Amino acid sequence: MCGSAVGEAFPWGVASGDPWPDGVVLWTRAATAGAVRWEVAEDEAFARVVQKGSVKAEAVHAHAVHVTVRGLKAGRWYWYRFMAAAGKSDVGRTKTAPGAGETPERLRIAYISCQKYEDGYFTALEHLAEEDVDLVLHLGDYIYEGACGKNKVRTHPYPTAANLGDYRQRYELYKSDAALRKLHARFPFAVIPDDHEVADDYAGLIPDWDSPADVFPQRRRDAYQAYWEHMPLRGAGPRGLEMPMFRTLRYGQLAHLHMLDTRQYRTDQPCGGKKAPNCPERERPERTMLGLGQERWLEGQLRGGGQWNVMAQQVVFATLDLDPGPGESYPMDKWDGCPAARERLLAYLQAGRVANPVVLTGDNHNNWVFDLRTKSGELVAAEFVGTSVTSNLDGAEVSEEYGSALGAPHIKWHNSQRGYVVCELTPKRWTTRFRVVPYVTRLGSGVITKATFVIEAGRPGAVRT
Repeated sequence: MCGSAVGEAFPWGVASGDPWPDGVVLWTRAATAGAVRWEVAEDEAFARVVQKGSVKAEAVHAHAVHVTVRGLKAGRWYWYRFMAAAGKSDVGRTKTAPGAGETPERLRIAYISCQKYEDGYFTALEHLAEEDVDLVLHLGDYIYEGACGKNKVRTHPYPTAANLGDYRQRYELYKSDAALRKLHARFPFAVIPDDHEVADDYAGLIPDWDSPADVFPQRRRDAYQAYWEHMPLRGAGPRGLEMPMFRTLRYGQLAHLHMLDTRQYRTDQPCGGKKAPNCPERERPERTMLGLGQERWLEGQLRGGGQWNVMAQQVVFATLDLDPGPGESYPMDKWDGCPAARERLLAYLQAGRVANPVVLTGDNHNNWVFDLRTKSGELVAAEFVGTSVTSNLDGAEVSEEYGSALGAPHIKWHNSQRGYVVCELTPKRWTTRFRVVPYVTRLGSGVITKATFVIEAGRPGAVRT
């Protein structure tokens, strides 16, 4: 069964990711170096094996294994496993994307972010593993790099991660969690990091506070190396100091999923960073969240889009004025720190007549639904922000940090509990369900649908049902 107990040979489980119509990336990390065999089958009992091979687990990559499987059938489930001299892995389940010319009747995507180990139990992931979805997006903060601190729900003994060995150790800790391993074994993932995979609120090669500027580039490279080693990603890891990760996954003609990177190419936070009043630096037109190269790439991808054009990314895109009075105060780590870049993208969505754009966002530890409008007031898209898995503990109905922003007309809904989001796409309708768990600081929470919103194709903006 998918997600059964992990043996000693593969103690950190299995995963798959980045589905194509004819294949997928398979991942595991072996306990020791040596030959690792893999199999892909059309059935869970492996009576109909359709692909198999062997790869070497090497110490230079912490015994991580990435297998790019091609030659599979489009739009169907497969099962996979790994084998070494010391034993077998869990059995994982994955699903290929539909063919390029197909328009499937539906696509179900779930997305999660911000799973801080010490802040609680991954109960939301246990419930997500029981959902009926085709793909899980992880939109950042897969790990948290900091030391544990006092009075935490769960503890670990490690200091702040600062080098390759530290980051590898942190992934070992997180992948010791049975709920996370089960979820990976159950569904294919598409992943993109945020800041805590490296360091809180970093921007490009600029650290925020806990790393000397002269050593931060190497620290970031080490962090990306460990991220690649532990994720079902294509490619061979960092190229120099960079690791290109923005990409598009196509689900036939129904949906194109653009996985965006808002950390690696951005300019530094303006106006002193964090929450701050407006300042001239913030308004400079050259400021960017994606980098000009990624901006141009995204425009090209959107020109060839599907019925739904999904921009999956890390930080809140909509504006959040946190000053309840006549002044202005913005969270500068989010797109509010680059308003010109935000307006460039909104103007392109408007002028380019991109079909049904939707923004999916992590990072914020809150659920939000926003209308996205150009400066001229035209509604061009909806943004759905998903809460954390555990970060900030149990949460509440309303966030203390962001409650002052709730009167703005473009904010359709807000909630500050923990959980995940499930989106169902059909050619005519998009449906988003916000699934929350009442508590994560102890075991046993149930899950409920807190709110449901729909978008009708051709009519931008989300409506609560």
